[in-house]
Amino acid sequence: MAASPHTAPARTGQQTRPAPAPSALSLDARLAAAEAAMTVRLEEAAVAHEVRTVHISTKPVDLADVITVPLTPTLQPQPQQLPATPVAALLERARARMEADGWCAGALTDESGAVCLLGAIRKEAGGDCGLEADAASVVLDAIRRRFGDHVESVPSFNDAHGTGRIPLRMLDQAVSLADARGL
Repeated sequence: MAASPHTAPARTGQQTRPAPAPSALSLDARLAAAEAAMTVRLEEAAVAHEVRTVHISTKPVDLADVITVPLTPTLQPQPQQLPATPVAALLERARARMEADGWCAGALTDESGAVCLLGAIRKEAGGDCGLEADAASVVLDAIRRRFGDHVESVPSFNDAHGTGRIPLRMLDQAVSLADARGL
């Protein structure tokens, strides 16, 4: 009896087992097929995820909006020291002006007297163009540190927001940055 190509030769006292069939595909071909199958599965999962999450708001949440402090502080706040550097002092005054006069977008100052980031800086600089330029540069640095290098200018950043909350926060951060730089 001749052994077939798919069976091992019979040995005395042992059963005949079929030999493994030679693979029709090479290892590279099998890996490519597995990769293609996985790509299809990942694409299907991505579509399913988009369908399941389309109703979820993608507006980012800022922790400063979520974290609250008690209304009755347990410790007395330290008296606030005014910044010692000219640019930091200018930015602090610009922040106070924006809080007092209100925030606006699309103009340096609107008809009600509200100011944008650059408008507040310009009013507080009192015509000192060098001081104004230094302050605007520090504000832009603070904005880019937080939001990335794609921000083109202080006015474009200001106009991209619906409220003055984030521009005011950027002025606060710029005050600290200017003070740390000794400007």
